[in-house]
Amino acid sequence: MGEIRERERNLKINSRDRVKALTTKKASSIYTSLLFSTSRRLLMAESSKVIHVRNVGHEISENDLLQLFQPFGVITKLVMLRAKNQALLQMQDVSSAITALQFFTNVQPTIRGRNVYIQFSSHQELTTAEQNIHGREDEPNRILLVTVHHMLYPITVDVLHQVFSPYGFVEKIVTFQKSAGFQALIQYQAQPCAASARTSLQGRNIYDGCCQLDIQFSKYALPLAYILHFIVTFLVSRVVVSIDCSFIFSLEELQVNYNNDRSRDYTNPNLPSEQKGRLPHPGYGDAGVAYPQMANTSAIAAAFGCGLPPGITGTNDRCTILVSNLNTDSVDEDKLFNLFSLYGNIVRIKLLRNKPDHALVQMGDGFQAELAVHFLKGAMLFGKRLEVNYSKHPNITPGTDSHDYVNSNLNRFNRNAAKNYRYCCSPTKMIHLSTLPQDVTEEEVVNHVQEHGAILNTKVFEMNGKKQALVQFENEEEAAEALVCKHATSLGGSIIRISFSQLQTI
Repeated sequence: MGEIRERERNLKINSRDRVKALTTKKASSIYTSLLFSTSRRLLMAESSKVIHVRNVGHEISENDLLQLFQPFGVITKLVMLRAKNQALLQMQDVSSAITALQFFTNVQPTIRGRNVYIQFSSHQELTTAEQNIHGREDEPNRILLVTVHHMLYPITVDVLHQVFSPYGFVEKIVTFQKSAGFQALIQYQAQPCAASARTSLQGRNIYDGCCQLDIQFSKYALPLAYILHFIVTFLVSRVVVSIDCSFIFSLEELQVNYNNDRSRDYTNPNLPSEQKGRLPHPGYGDAGVAYPQMANTSAIAAAFGCGLPPGITGTNDRCTILVSNLNTDSVDEDKLFNLFSLYGNIVRIKLLRNKPDHALVQMGDGFQAELAVHFLKGAMLFGKRLEVNYSKHPNITPGTDSHDYVNSNLNRFNRNAAKNYRYCCSPTKMIHLSTLPQDVTEEEVVNHVQEHGAILNTKVFEMNGKKQALVQFENEEEAAEALVCKHATSLGGSIIRISFSQLQTI
């Protein structure tokens, strides 16, 4: 009797196992079928011979993309969308494009250490009109559009002439600033010279590890930034500017009106350096105040070597910042100075009367302004998340409603600039206090800043014979509040200096 029950129990277990195995096999088969059909649907229903490539950094050249896709077939067209970090690439047929996407479904495509992402484009074919809108003309001409990436050192007309003149007679050079960065139009006497320069210099660096060249043939259309340059010049100088309209609608011949650091006509050396009656470009401070763009390149190079912090281009030329969403009950000019002076010298600050939670901050130069915008955008201060953007105003007009800091000895970058650049970062939970009195105690440091938040840890130490301290708060907002309120205050008879520390723990 017991033997019969045992056999029945084994039979039930075996039946259960067979059902489970069949169910698992069926589910696996369904999953595989769905996966295959989905992949097939994606490849076939949306297939195109045009491939859309994303995350194409400025260091990636046309040749890099060609080398990546040439193993899958003939490439007939390539359009670089530099402003969007993207590219459109057309294969000879749809099957070649499908083969490429099938391969990269299992293999992550990488160019120069950067992951790129590919998909079929919504375009079935790249037409001439689309190339004119998005990319570059295939037909070479004698005018090159040059973009300089990772511009650690200033690039002038003379520098560009030295780089491009070995390939032929350079007739004219015009430089300008655009969202893509520092750019220039370079006109050769003959088209073969331009083609030779582009082939030889594309992707090369002017200086070791920086100032990389991205060279295209000009598309016979004036960049919008250049048109805006004339408009801004008119608005700022209030002087009527005569613009040659043929230059706006055709670039078969560059029109150069002045020979200076920004433009040069080598066929006409007698052109004036500035418009008659207009004052020379004053830089970013007032007359007599030396705040020219990138004037402290040696300090920047010493701080960052040949690699700027991620997200910093070094090409911005706007020095006035618009800060909004301020806590009007807690923020004043001095507190903004204490915060923004971490990233550069402050020229002037103005709280806007018509918008009480807005303020303008004029930095020493465009590079310092870029650091401030990059590191402070979205930072929390007095319960508000800061909006930090570039202002449309080139500078702040001196007046009773603005606060001048040009001659302030609290501007950090007048000395030890390289060290201060190196310490630039977003707000952290840790603040660093320096220029403390030699007999200061940890308790005195805590008492000085504890009203601004919960303190997790403190350390007083001596370095190079000078007392310093680290204070760790519970969050970044509390640390930022302590910094803006207590920087440049007196502790034991000494005016202390506070900055954010990049240390994670004490």
